[in-house]
Amino acid sequence: MNAEITDEAYDNRRQVLYWRLLARLLDPEERPALESASLAVVEDTGLPAALLDPRASVDSVVQRHPALAEEFDGLMLVDEPDGQRDRAAEVRRAALVSKVLLNVFATGSGAVDAGQLARWQADAGWLERAFGCDPGDLRGGHRGVSPTGTGLGGPDPDLSRLVPPIGPELGAIEADLVSRMHLREVLADPKLASQLTPSMSLIEQLLRDKNNLDGVALANAKALIRRFVDEVAEVLRTQVEKATVGAIDRSIPPKRVFRNLDLDRTIWKNLTNYSPEEERLYVDRLYYRQTARKTTPQRLIVVVDQSGSMVDSMVNCTILASIFAGLPKVDVHLVAYDTQALDLTPWVHDPFETLLRTKLGGGTDGTVAMALAQPKIAEPRNTVVVWISDFYEWRQEPLFASMAALHRSGVKFIPVGSVTSSGRGSVNPWFRDKFKDQGTPVISGHIKKLVHELKNFLT
Repeated sequence: MNAEITDEAYDNRRQVLYWRLLARLLDPEERPALESASLAVVEDTGLPAALLDPRASVDSVVQRHPALAEEFDGLMLVDEPDGQRDRAAEVRRAALVSKVLLNVFATGSGAVDAGQLARWQADAGWLERAFGCDPGDLRGGHRGVSPTGTGLGGPDPDLSRLVPPIGPELGAIEADLVSRMHLREVLADPKLASQLTPSMSLIEQLLRDKNNLDGVALANAKALIRRFVDEVAEVLRTQVEKATVGAIDRSIPPKRVFRNLDLDRTIWKNLTNYSPEEERLYVDRLYYRQTARKTTPQRLIVVVDQSGSMVDSMVNCTILASIFAGLPKVDVHLVAYDTQALDLTPWVHDPFETLLRTKLGGGTDGTVAMALAQPKIAEPRNTVVVWISDFYEWRQEPLFASMAALHRSGVKFIPVGSVTSSGRGSVNPWFRDKFKDQGTPVISGHIKKLVHELKNFLT
C-alpha cells in the first residue's frame, strides 16, 4: 500500500507528527485532532501506538518491541543526501524523534517521585543514544565525561559538529525534577531511595539538606553520596594514576635485592662467560635496576569556593584532592570558603567525609580563605596553590593583591574558573584580565586541564 502514497502525502504525515510534538509542548487546544491524526499515521507506519503514550517510557516501548532499539541509536544523526530521501523512513523517524523529545522535555509540573526521576534519566539516556553518545555523556554526568560522548579523552571532532550543546539543558531539567521531589520522604523509604541514581543535581540537594536528615533518611543520603564519590573517583583516578613524582636518581646505588634484579642485563653482560661445551652460563656479576627517585616533598593547597554557584567544582575538587593526597611525597591541604573559611585538611584523604563537612551556599569572601591558606606555605617554590572560584568577590582588590604576592614569592598559583564535567562556568572578567596580565591565566573547562597542570608540577 505504501508504494501508492505520493511524496507529498509522506511529507504531510511527517508534518502531522511534528505538529503534534509542538502542540503537546505548547498548544493544548490543537492536541485532540493531532493525536487522532498521529495515531493513524503511526499505525499505518507499523509502529506501536505506545509511542504516542506520554506515560510510557522509551524503555517500556523497547522492551515490548526490541527491534526499535537499533532505530533509536543514532536517530538524530541521519543525514541523507538530497535526491535520496526515503520519505517513508522520514515519517517513521519523526514518530521516534517525537517520542524521545517529549519524554525528555515535557516533564510537566508538580511533585516528582523517585520512579519518575529514574524513568526520566533512562529516557534522557535514550536521547543521548539518539545523538550517538553513551547514556550520561551529553549531560556531562557526574562521571567526568566530555559533552560529546568521548569520555575524558576529549571531544570527538565528528560528534562535536553534529551534536548540539544540550547537556546543560538536560542537567537543568534533571535538577528541576530533583527539586520537585519530596526528597526527605523518598530517603526515608529504603525501597524508593534505592531507585535514585546518583547525579550532581541530586548530590547537591543532599548536601544542602543533610543537616535536616536523621535516622534512615540520613543513612540513605550518605549511601548515595558515597556511591557518587566512588564513581567519580574511579574516573578521575585514571587521569592521575600515571603521574610520577621525581625522576630516577642515578647517584644512589640500586638496592641489591631480588625484586630489583635486572635479569636481561645480567645475562647480556655475562655472555663472555658462556661455556659451549657445558652449555652453561657462568655469572660473575649481578646487575640491579635503579629504583630510587629524586623526590622533593611537594605541597598542594587547594582552595575551593563552596558558594552556591560552585557546587560542581566543590565536589570534583574534593575528590581530586583526595586522589593527589594518596600519591607519595605530596602534602595536600584543602580549604573551603564562602564568607567563612574551613580547613578540611584532616579529612582530605576521605572525600566522602569531607563533603559531609561542607556548607553550601552563602556569599563569597576569598580573603578569609587566603588568611587560612597563607600560613601553610613554608617553601614557596615547592608549593602550588589551586584556587577554584568564579571570583565574584566583594573585596576583589585586596584578594588579588594577596594572590599576586603569592605568585611573586615563587608559589605556583593556578586560578581555576570551573572544574565541572560540562566545562561551563562564568568567571569575573576583572579577575580574568588581572590573572592574564600576571601570567597566570584562568583555567576554565574540563577537569582534565587541572589534572594536566598538577601532573606537570609534581613531575
